[in-house]
Amino acid sequence: MGRIITLVLWPASILMVIQRSLFLGVNGDRTDDFAPVYRAALAFLRNEPVYDGNYNTVDPHYLYPPSGTLLMAPLGYLDPEKSRWIFILVSVIVLVFCAFLITRMFGFSWRSPVMPVVLFVFFLSESVAHTLIFVNFNSFVLLGELLFMTWALKHKDLWAGIPLGITIAVKPVLAVLLLLPLLNRQWKVFVGAIGMPILLTAIAWPLSADPMDFFSRTAPYLFEARDYYNSSIVGNGAYFGVQTWLVVLMRIAFVAMAAFSLWFLYRYYRKSDELLWLATSSGVLLCTSWLVGSLGQGYYSMLLFPLLMTVFLSGSAIRSWPAWLGIYGCLTFDAYYSIRWEAFGRAVEYSKVTWGWSLLMIAVFCSLLFRYLDLRKREQPIKAELPA
Repeated sequence: MGRIITLVLWPASILMVIQRSLFLGVNGDRTDDFAPVYRAALAFLRNEPVYDGNYNTVDPHYLYPPSGTLLMAPLGYLDPEKSRWIFILVSVIVLVFCAFLITRMFGFSWRSPVMPVVLFVFFLSESVAHTLIFVNFNSFVLLGELLFMTWALKHKDLWAGIPLGITIAVKPVLAVLLLLPLLNRQWKVFVGAIGMPILLTAIAWPLSADPMDFFSRTAPYLFEARDYYNSSIVGNGAYFGVQTWLVVLMRIAFVAMAAFSLWFLYRYYRKSDELLWLATSSGVLLCTSWLVGSLGQGYYSMLLFPLLMTVFLSGSAIRSWPAWLGIYGCLTFDAYYSIRWEAFGRAVEYSKVTWGWSLLMIAVFCSLLFRYLDLRKREQPIKAELPA
C-alpha cells in the first residue's frame, strides 16, 4: 500500500507544486499582498514615509512594523516583477522544506509515503494556494513555527526562540505560542522570541522616516474588527449582522473551551507525550486567537498543519469526522458561489473558514472532555474503596 501511495502522490504533488506556483502564483489575483510590501520596502530604502496608507479602502494595506520593514527592505533592490517572482520561488522552497520538517518531526522518513501525502495536502489547501497567489509571508511564518517546535522538543531553547522572534518581528500571529514555553518553563526561548523583535526594531528605528506612525496610525487599525476578509467571529458577525451579545457569548465560549483543552493537555500529556502536547496545544492557541481576536484570515490555517499531523499519534484529539469536517472547512480550496442560489452560496463561501475553525475547536474540546470524564469515572471507585 505504501508503495502505491508513493507512486500515485509523488507525481501528483510535484505537478501541484508547479501549478500553484508557476501558474496560479505568477498569474496572481485581484488581491495582491506583495504590492504594498514592495512599495514599503522601496520607500524605506529611499527614507520616505512608509505608514501613509489610506485605511478607509478595502485594498491590501502595509501592516508590518518597522522591524518587519527592515527584513523586507532587500526586495526593493530589484524591479517589482523580479522581486515578486523570487519571493514566490523562495516561498515554494520554504513550503517544501516545511513538508520535510513536519514529516521528520513526527518520526517519518522523507522516503516514506507520508512525505508525498503531506506535500499533496499542503498544496491542495486554500491556505498554501492563496499564500502563493497573493504572494504573502505566511510560508515563512509556518517555517518559524516548525523550527520553534523542532528545537523546543529537543530542548535547544535558545535556538527555538530565534525563528519565533523573527516571525513576530514581521507578523505577530505566532505570539500566542509563547504561552507554551512559559508553561513548560523553557525560559531561554524568550531570549530569542523577545530579543529578536527588539533588536530588529532598534536597527530599523533610526533608518525609518516615520516609525512612530506605525503606532499612531497602523496599530489602531490592526485592532479594528473589519467586516471584510475577516473570518474571526466578530468579523463574520459584523458581515452577517449578528447581534453583539451573541458575538460576545460565542467568543467567551471558545475562550472557555480553549482554557479547558490547554489545562487538560498540560496535565495529562506534557510529560507523557511532549510532541502531542506541543502540536495540539499550539493548534488550540492559534485557532482560538483567530476566532476570538479582531482579525482571522483563512490562509492562517496553514499554521494548523502540526495539529493535523497528530492524527498519526496515539491519543490524537482529531480522530473524529467532525474534526475533519472542520479541517475541510478552513483548508478547502473549493468555492461555493452559486448562480442558482446566490445568497446561500455566498453565505457558505464567506463563513466556511469560521465554521471550520469553530467545528475543529469544538471537536478537540469534546474529545478531551470525554477523556476527562472517563478518567473521573475510573478514579471514583478507587476513592470509594479507600478507608475513611
